[in-house]
Amino acid sequence: MQQSSGINGANLVDPALRAMFEARKRVFVDLLGWDVPVLDGTFEIDQFDTPSAAYLVLTGEKCEHRASARLLRSDGPHILRDLFPQLCTGPVPQDEAFREITRFCIDPTLPRADRRSVRNQLVSALADFAISEGISGYSAVAPVPWFRQIAQFGWRCQQLGPCVSIDGQQLVALRIDIDQDTRAQLANAGIYCRNPQPEAYGGMELAA
Repeated sequence: MQQSSGINGANLVDPALRAMFEARKRVFVDLLGWDVPVLDGTFEIDQFDTPSAAYLVLTGEKCEHRASARLLRSDGPHILRDLFPQLCTGPVPQDEAFREITRFCIDPTLPRADRRSVRNQLVSALADFAISEGISGYSAVAPVPWFRQIAQFGWRCQQLGPCVSIDGQQLVALRIDIDQDTRAQLANAGIYCRNPQPEAYGGMELAA
């Protein structure tokens, strides 16, 4: 069992963030069966949910969770470097202008058509956020079927090393390079949505 970050349910004051951590528990613990920390029986929060993390959260009209992603600095603690470096043939990407996408989470209660739509909105938000914040790319760890989907979104995506079986899953590491052409590349693949307007948070906003 991994250690948690020290955040607790009582100091999660923002409703969108509370909904995000609740959704992460439903998806990654209840649905996928991951062995990760759960706070108060409700919130999936681990040691990487720190003040240096950032979050993109898509919510509905009543602040209900629709989709979200966590972004970790690649020049600090992150999943690829600290847990799965064997997925990289060469050095793990570690650069102040690079982020690691983790906990890409689409609410499982959404209808199938809505899940595809919010997935595209979240992917678009990741591109927009990177361009606006001067982020040159993303890394991630993904199961092989997810990687195949991600690679078909139109952006520049490459595998960083071998496929490795870990805890019964075939996992790969990947990198996505972002520049001013990325929006058009996503649009050509039918992915990009203009103005997805997610809530964006830094880790310092987790607690009051």
